[in-house]
Amino acid sequence: MRKKIEIMDTTLRDGEQTSGVSFSISEKLTITQLLLEELKVDRVEVASARVSQGEFQAVETITKWAAENGHIDRIEILSFVDNGVSIDWMVKTGVKVQNLLTKGSLNHLTHQLKKTPEQHFADIEKVIATAESQGISTNVYLEDWSNGMRNSPEYVWQYLDFLATQPIKRIMLPDTLGVLTPSEAFGFIFALKEKYPSIHFDFHAHNDYDLATGNVLEAVKAGIDGLHLTVNGMGERAGNAPMASVIAVINDFLAETEIAVKEEAIYKVSKLVENFSGVRIPANKPIVGEYVFTQTAGIHADGDNKKNLYFNDLLPERFGRRRKYALGKTSGKANIEKNLQELGLKLSDEDIKKVTQRVIELGDKKEIVTKEDLPYIISDVLDSSMYEEKVKIESYVLTHAKGLRPSATLSICIDSKVYEENAQGDGQFDAFMKALNKVYHKKGLKLPKLTDYSVRIAPGSSTDALCETVITWEHEGRTFKTRGLDSDQTVCAIKATEKMLNII
Repeated sequence: MRKKIEIMDTTLRDGEQTSGVSFSISEKLTITQLLLEELKVDRVEVASARVSQGEFQAVETITKWAAENGHIDRIEILSFVDNGVSIDWMVKTGVKVQNLLTKGSLNHLTHQLKKTPEQHFADIEKVIATAESQGISTNVYLEDWSNGMRNSPEYVWQYLDFLATQPIKRIMLPDTLGVLTPSEAFGFIFALKEKYPSIHFDFHAHNDYDLATGNVLEAVKAGIDGLHLTVNGMGERAGNAPMASVIAVINDFLAETEIAVKEEAIYKVSKLVENFSGVRIPANKPIVGEYVFTQTAGIHADGDNKKNLYFNDLLPERFGRRRKYALGKTSGKANIEKNLQELGLKLSDEDIKKVTQRVIELGDKKEIVTKEDLPYIISDVLDSSMYEEKVKIESYVLTHAKGLRPSATLSICIDSKVYEENAQGDGQFDAFMKALNKVYHKKGLKLPKLTDYSVRIAPGSSTDALCETVITWEHEGRTFKTRGLDSDQTVCAIKATEKMLNII
């Protein structure tokens, strides 16, 4: 019999404590809906009680939707031992589950609350009874529990003996400061489960030492009943245990464990939270990072051609993604072949060697080579008319003056015919794109939609440094990127746009 582990997502509560993050009401509702109905987490902690009027309205909106869709018992709120103030707040919002924040270490109890254990327990008992009288069920957080087990275990055992007498659903064990080692996580939780086998314990890991996923793995081995995770590992300081990594670890290494989370929805939810929060996912973050399913070394691409020698169990298709093969100075013939296959192109072995050498040369100059660049490299290296440049921006004038709208005049050659247009815009590049749109509109053609635009220079560079503009386009159901390199940001963008025009 496989043991079912509950997954509670706290992106909207603990994750929102990431510096600079504040979700709107509609964003909180959308994320809650995706977490419960697509990702299939068991519970969602959506807010803290009493924080703000905006938080009240968000919770009210979420609980209304949850009640109408049979999810009301899966919506949870962080509450406080405050003589029933949190309970009154929850009753008004319609929430039915509180996660009561209490003290899990003698150090916190003594120095923050300045109370004895008996006084704290009496206050907690009163809050639990008040909640029960209002139809609200209670889970209890033991804040700083990990340090409590290290430094004041007698207090923790005394507290657990008291909680075992209370009408609560779950006891939550936070590593509040992210200080546990995996061996401690296993030992502490194993001891608790051995003494209180019938109590449901949740583990709440923080990632200050980058050990959160390892600690979660050991907690599950020790018999934990539930886990608290956040999308993209969001949270205070170094964040919480990341949803994607933990789910993959459980599915691949803990065969006797069962979870309801759907892996194929992880990436979609991850990208949505990235967009709503404004916190970018590191490119090398496991499972959800941009480059984690990208092979760079030529030997790896060659091995993948020969019985997938460099594949592991983390297949990108599990998470709704695809494997890519990067182009750069470590590229080999196999990388080039993989990218040519995706473009539907075929070259002789001799021609592939020439193209590979040029890609390596560009990589040595630290230029980024994309799959979409290959036709140009092929044309340049092989002097082939097969990939001639059909669109060329011949010249342009950009103006920007205080008190006047920016304008652009451009001359563009398309299939040997020259067109001229001018337009005004909200910026020089916007004016340029509006003029370009006029040209393509006359030809009865539609330009791709610009979906992302980023500019960067090397750290420590001066004002005359080269900068790189990366533009993401959406065209006929597919997404692709083009890059431009120049010392002027607008010129970079125009070069990237010219590449786009030739690609389409």
